[in-house]
Amino acid sequence: MRTFWMAAVAVLAVALGARAAETPVKSKVAAVGLFKNGLAVVKRVVQVPAAGTYLVEDVPEPVHGTFWVESDAQIETRMTTRTVEMPARGSEGADLQNDLAGRQVTVHLRDEKVPPVSGKVVKFEAGKATWDRAYGRPEYGYWHGWSGASAASSPSPGRFLILETAKGRTFVDAAMIAAVEAEGAAGTVARRRPVMLLTVTPVKKDQPANIVITYLAKGLAWAPSYRVDISDPKTLALEQKAVIKNEMEDLEDAEVQLISGFPSVEFANVTSPLSPRTNWAAFFTQLNQRFSPGHAIGGNVVSQQAVMYQQDRGEGPQGVDLVRPAGEGVDLHYQLVGRRTLAEGDSLALSVASAKAAYERIVEWIVPDTRDAGGRYVQDYGRQQDPDKYQDAAWDALRFKNPFDFPMTTAPAMVVGKERFLGQRLSFWVNPGEQTSLHVTKALSLRTRSVEHEEQKPDNREIVWVGGHDYRKVTVKGELAVTNHRQEVVTLLIRRRFSGDLLAADEAPKSTLLEEGVYSVNKRNELTWTLKLKPGEDKVLTYRYAVLVWN
Repeated sequence: MRTFWMAAVAVLAVALGARAAETPVKSKVAAVGLFKNGLAVVKRVVQVPAAGTYLVEDVPEPVHGTFWVESDAQIETRMTTRTVEMPARGSEGADLQNDLAGRQVTVHLRDEKVPPVSGKVVKFEAGKATWDRAYGRPEYGYWHGWSGASAASSPSPGRFLILETAKGRTFVDAAMIAAVEAEGAAGTVARRRPVMLLTVTPVKKDQPANIVITYLAKGLAWAPSYRVDISDPKTLALEQKAVIKNEMEDLEDAEVQLISGFPSVEFANVTSPLSPRTNWAAFFTQLNQRFSPGHAIGGNVVSQQAVMYQQDRGEGPQGVDLVRPAGEGVDLHYQLVGRRTLAEGDSLALSVASAKAAYERIVEWIVPDTRDAGGRYVQDYGRQQDPDKYQDAAWDALRFKNPFDFPMTTAPAMVVGKERFLGQRLSFWVNPGEQTSLHVTKALSLRTRSVEHEEQKPDNREIVWVGGHDYRKVTVKGELAVTNHRQEVVTLLIRRRFSGDLLAADEAPKSTLLEEGVYSVNKRNELTWTLKLKPGEDKVLTYRYAVLVWN
């Protein structure tokens, strides 16, 4: 029996020695790269003097597959929990049994007839916070979520506050406590928290090691915007601004870069199982969501930008930057904005760049295609689902080339002139030197009208069979009319979109085949006219096309 107890004491001593060998060290976020979708590339550095096990309280919550450790030494990383001293915060609730453990207290009860109770708060050994096979959450009750929710409170205190008194243990009903006086109470409390342990084995004994930890995390992002000043009739002044909001952790003198582009982050919604704030059940649930239809991360969270498909395009797809190659390498742009200090919860607005560019004022009239894939007219209820797509309107627009030596990312652009607000519109991705057009306000002084009618009588319609379905082949004649009520010459750009095959059109417009018609029985097309309208001038354009209409 004596041998058994000696062995037990030896094991305990080794365990306590191993725990004591965990040297606390500070880590620092040295650099962050901010995407526009709530993700950030984080570079954290740790410096240690020699071999050993080091405890880091700053525990990351990385995206699955993005946590990497680089060092000139061999490093093993372990996530676990430890009882640490931390400032007492009312927002995290009070756990009297643990917060006052080992201290002499006097407990005053709500019932004044019952005398106060004095004694020492019993200290209990914290249980091991591990995941059980039922995938229950650990009991340290700590969560630092990205969604902005506040940290969860500490573990729910028990019903009784247990004291060691002269008569033995006294159990005080917590619901009956009115006040507690604690002797020598400090401004800190002991709480169970996740920590990161780094076991360092240098190449040479007693050699210092520099450790760099990189990962993707949520809670830090940037939102761009543009200011376009057209006070000068020939040259516009363009300024890009960025708003940075930090919901991740405190940053001190960290290098900040703003990232534009369309990154492939396939597991952005999956938290790494390395994080002590998740479990296997949550991990596999997130994986299933990733593979479920409608939950693909590439179509939701990472969809953060948009692109100009071609020159003079007045609109683009909502949601993503489809970056056109501008040279060698990956189509992501990193804009360095210097070193910044931001506390958690801080927001920062700063000017990123400014430049000037020659511009031209035009009027852009987009006439939408009002037929569906089967050639039928889209009903009113269908148009109401996407009013912008089916809007038939002429817009005053600015046509210019991107004057920056980097891409203009997708962002709202505010247009001003002579200290007056003129309009705001979403500007889409534009490569350096690429031409774009930005809508400012509706051109109400230009009257526009678009009409169409079928030329054949119902009895003379040709029936065509395609893929087992019968279609009516219809010839359509369209008319576009515009009147310039301004006292100046107007450059008018007309875009008429339609489904079918073009037969004829006035003044030889440019015809473009649109990609959206690839899977429909009718081709999707766009006719483009560029006209000069004199003051008071009327203009009428006609066109004809054939379309298959599903019976």
